[in-house]
Amino acid sequence: MGFEHTSVMPQEVQEHQNLKPGYVCVDCTLGGAGHALSTIRAILPDGMLIGIDQDADAIHHATEILHPFKEHVRLFHSNFSDLPRILSAIGIKGVNAIVLDLGFSLNQLKNSRRGFSFSKNEPLDMRMDIRNTLTAFEIVNSFPESELMDIFFKYGEEKFSRRIAKKIVEARIQAPIRTSEALSQIITAAVPKKSAAKQRIHPSTRVFQALRIAVNNELEKLESFMAQVPSLLLENGRLCVISFHSLEDRIVKQALRRFENGCTCPKTLPECLCGFSPQMKSVFRKALIPSKEETEFNPMARSAKLRVAQKV
Repeated sequence: MGFEHTSVMPQEVQEHQNLKPGYVCVDCTLGGAGHALSTIRAILPDGMLIGIDQDADAIHHATEILHPFKEHVRLFHSNFSDLPRILSAIGIKGVNAIVLDLGFSLNQLKNSRRGFSFSKNEPLDMRMDIRNTLTAFEIVNSFPESELMDIFFKYGEEKFSRRIAKKIVEARIQAPIRTSEALSQIITAAVPKKSAAKQRIHPSTRVFQALRIAVNNELEKLESFMAQVPSLLLENGRLCVISFHSLEDRIVKQALRRFENGCTCPKTLPECLCGFSPQMKSVFRKALIPSKEETEFNPMARSAKLRVAQKV
């Protein structure tokens, strides 16, 4: 399938997981299994790695890559938001480390044939998990103009969302928009040429991001997962999250802030009445970013941010 083992910020993740032999760890988004491979090596001889991915291709790939360690690995074809159910099913009450790399797999861009890339002419699908029913084709060809505009603005932060949504609706009246290339041509024509010339990214980038997020319900699943993190970790267990755009990073940052503050009482009250105590502590205040050397070697890492927190 053309999977690459290149993982983002591998040294930083390895260091800040604070791994020891015998630990039980989770890789919530296996992808090319780069993080999983370094994690399992660090927790042998008697540790356990739980690996999750919603893309069946990633599970097949990880099965092959991690085969030498199969006695210490459990793989699940699922979304990371299902981790509480997965741990319960295998009788594990808590884990020592969780890695959540929210990056987009290069394999999905290059080889999935599901229309993730605007530079390819592929069917408009964009499902990470093909067991799900909603596709990008359905959104683009059947959602009302106002809803398309909201998706592009909310999930893609696209300032020309209104114009793009209008052009899409006009085009689909003539014929269904079936491919990533056809959609990209409509978007490019809708964005004013002067604005497009000033942008460092392709005019279709934000809309394709927005559609992918909407199809896979990504932000809602991230919010659900983050709300449950403290209950999944053992004492001093660590969470490492790599995000790639501001919407993801905001959800992670706000959740960690709530866990650190503990108290939910209004600030006007003279003393705490809720009784909630801090559950997590950030290992460093600001998110870590990749080194210049890494971004030169792997341009897909350039927008990555790593946040690490420890259960108290």
